[in-house]
Amino acid sequence: MSKVVKNLGLYLVLVLVVVTMVNTFLTPEEVQKQYDEISYSQFLKELDAGSIRILQIRNNTVPGESSSATLQGELKDGKRFLTYGLDVAGIADRAVAKGVEMVTVEAPQKNTWLMSLMTSLFPTLLLIGVWVYFLNNMQGGGGRIMSFGRSKAKLFLDNKPKVTFADVAGCDESKEELQEVIHFLKDPEKFKKLGARVPKGVLLVGPPGTGKTLLARAAAGEADVPFFSSSGSDFVEMFVGVGAARVRDLFEQAKKYQPCIIFIDEMDAVGRHRGAGLGGGHDEREQTLNQFLVELDGFDENTSTIVIAATNRPDILDPALLRPGRFDRHITVDRPDVKGREEILKVHMKDKSFADDVDMGVLARRTPGLVGADLENLVNEGALLAARHGRDKIAMEDLEEGIERVMAGPERKSRILNDRERRIIAYHETGHAIVAKVLPGSDPVHKISIIPRGHAALGYTLQLPEEDRFLMSKSELMNRIAILLSGRVSEEIVFDDVTSGAANDLERATQTARQMVTQLGMSEVIGLVKLGNKREEIFLGRDISEDRNYSEEVAYKIDQEVKAIIDTCYENAKEILTSRRALMDKIAGVLLEKEVIEAEEFDRLMSEGTTSPANVEPQTDTSNPANAPSVPEMPDTRVDQLPRTRRDFLA
Repeated sequence: MSKVVKNLGLYLVLVLVVVTMVNTFLTPEEVQKQYDEISYSQFLKELDAGSIRILQIRNNTVPGESSSATLQGELKDGKRFLTYGLDVAGIADRAVAKGVEMVTVEAPQKNTWLMSLMTSLFPTLLLIGVWVYFLNNMQGGGGRIMSFGRSKAKLFLDNKPKVTFADVAGCDESKEELQEVIHFLKDPEKFKKLGARVPKGVLLVGPPGTGKTLLARAAAGEADVPFFSSSGSDFVEMFVGVGAARVRDLFEQAKKYQPCIIFIDEMDAVGRHRGAGLGGGHDEREQTLNQFLVELDGFDENTSTIVIAATNRPDILDPALLRPGRFDRHITVDRPDVKGREEILKVHMKDKSFADDVDMGVLARRTPGLVGADLENLVNEGALLAARHGRDKIAMEDLEEGIERVMAGPERKSRILNDRERRIIAYHETGHAIVAKVLPGSDPVHKISIIPRGHAALGYTLQLPEEDRFLMSKSELMNRIAILLSGRVSEEIVFDDVTSGAANDLERATQTARQMVTQLGMSEVIGLVKLGNKREEIFLGRDISEDRNYSEEVAYKIDQEVKAIIDTCYENAKEILTSRRALMDKIAGVLLEKEVIEAEEFDRLMSEGTTSPANVEPQTDTSNPANAPSVPEMPDTRVDQLPRTRRDFLA
């Protein structure tokens, strides 16, 4: 019998019991409304006057119906009445003597033993039944009422559409790392004969949108095993002990379907470092984590259940989770390279119709820094634009517009700028583009626009690298700062004034310069040291404070070094733009006329300039030569830090 039928039967029984009790113990209001209540004295008066035609005697209740009114009576003809009396035994004989046409007497009902039993024991039995029902549906029960302790994980079985590695692109190395897990789930005896121990837990680490969840589902699809999907936040509730109970219930369910895969997304929601919260050791989150650690260690040696977790914050996970025997294999799912982006685009384009001019190789080169989720959104934006323009197929221009919508936001045509603001923005973006073109090692300028996009961008200069890069030298970082400051420099040169349009440029330039001094060891005054440690409070936010492991004297030197780098780059950008004032006026005029300048037209305008870009060498800090060695790989690098991220492509 299905669960729906059982619940329906229970509801019908409850409704029947309630209706029976109402009919047994209560007098329906509809019956009372059919009679007019009169006093017992008036009833006797009407009886003596001969005004009653029909009379019924029921215990102490006397309903009846009147006949035509007499001189003494006050009841109208055919009027129903009702009265009550304590001793109505002699009323029947008296009514017959007074000429009542119909007199009926009902015998008093006697309570049977069954009725007595029901009236005395039924309420008690009903309360006991309700209490047992609630107890069975509490933690670990089979119902839904008060089932706080049940796991919220979704189970995907064989009847669900499978996701395989063919649906996952751009992370070949990650798929190879998961092959051992798949082989174990398919043939565990092969590993057991050799005495090998397959990792109990696999931790997928990478930025958001890189396909960690899709990769875990593909692993389950390749292994053809049940797949439990849950989120770290599903275990944490306001009730104490609920999270630990849900963890126990999840692993109990997994044992029934093994071999299987348990996938927990956003593991950092429940696996954060213990002892750092406001609740101390008795915090509900820490109890949930403790139970999770116990379940991972408590796996039977013969079990065939693999736990896969995903997070983009591995630095805040508790060390006990990361030790061998728990999550002892860490797989990095990083941003895809050019080849990976092209493969991802092919996956998202296979079910869509495209024009002949669509080149996925060009799209892959024009989307550096974008992850799988961004590329999927790009293709979807292109499809929406093609439908908006009434096309039967998605054209290359639709996808190029989709790239700009993903990276910079949609056009804000409703934001109307006056002529002075448009002129300031045109010179601002022209300054970015010229300095980016002149300084060697900078990413090529792909597009200049003064059309507002997104929620804040009034214009933008789009730079796209020719290849994926993971290291940057000091001279390249100095050039990047100079490009960021060049918009502010152009405003000062042309208008002899500055605006608030460079606020984001100044923020990013200052952040890069401070990282060079405090984290990358690119200052001879400070030396090869890393200064400042970020401190994170789990319940209060990210990077809420900084541990200043240096003195006030060193802090003063840091500020001076940061200012020196900013000033050097500012003077470098100012010299480049001052010597190309005529070229800057020409490009800004074209930009004001067309609003958008593509890469080919910008290169042509630059080649027509009077001063060759090769004649100007970039100025760098004299303490370090321009040919300084490449910077070693930076530790603790996040999405919002170096190397280049998506927002850095927009100057």
